[in-house]
Amino acid sequence: MNQAPPQPVAFFDFDGTLTWGDTLMPFLRFAVGAPAYYARLAWLSPVLGAYAAGLLRNDIAKQIVLKRYLAGHAMAELQACGRRFAAEAIPAMLCPSGMAQLDWHQARGHECVLVSASLDIYLAPWAAQAGFSRVICSSLAQTAHGRVTGRLAGRNCHGAEKARRIAPLVARAAPATTYAYGDTEGDLPMLQLVETGLMRRKRRRPPPDADSADVFSPHCWQRIAHVSGTHSAE
Repeated sequence: MNQAPPQPVAFFDFDGTLTWGDTLMPFLRFAVGAPAYYARLAWLSPVLGAYAAGLLRNDIAKQIVLKRYLAGHAMAELQACGRRFAAEAIPAMLCPSGMAQLDWHQARGHECVLVSASLDIYLAPWAAQAGFSRVICSSLAQTAHGRVTGRLAGRNCHGAEKARRIAPLVARAAPATTYAYGDTEGDLPMLQLVETGLMRRKRRRPPPDADSADVFSPHCWQRIAHVSGTHSAE
């Protein structure tokens, strides 16, 4: 019996690609409440400033933030909070042009994969209802008693780590077309790995004379050249 040919696969970054911006800090505010969020944010200002200035790596800054906000919380409680955040907060954060790309691929039966440095505790429930086949993202480490340590379980799913994680799926999909969408330099390794990589332009809305039927409009998306052998499946 002939095996069905591989179907095209589309990989989507989340923050700034399918949403208008960051979702981690809004989730932390949702989880701990506004008073505690802003009190701890003041303490974290030097850390966030160093990260913005390029003096502190993304993964280090992120774990300092996570430890300050979430260390000691019960994982089960944060998972429940993540489900509420996915249902109550994320819908208002979604960017129509990014979601139009997702709709285009799903309407054609393409496999859609969410790839993000944000946390699985809210991405997984949202992605399930949005029709993604799988989620590749960052996860929180926990103790044997189910308490969050404030560290990540494994690597932060950012930059080259995104490309490393999707490489087996890209290889499996061949010779079908692969797509990827992102909005920052941290997404470039992933975009360069696939056949059709698209970087969101800073201008969020196309000009009035743009073709609204063109989901790959150059007014919204910049094509990124494929780089052969950027990463291999491990």
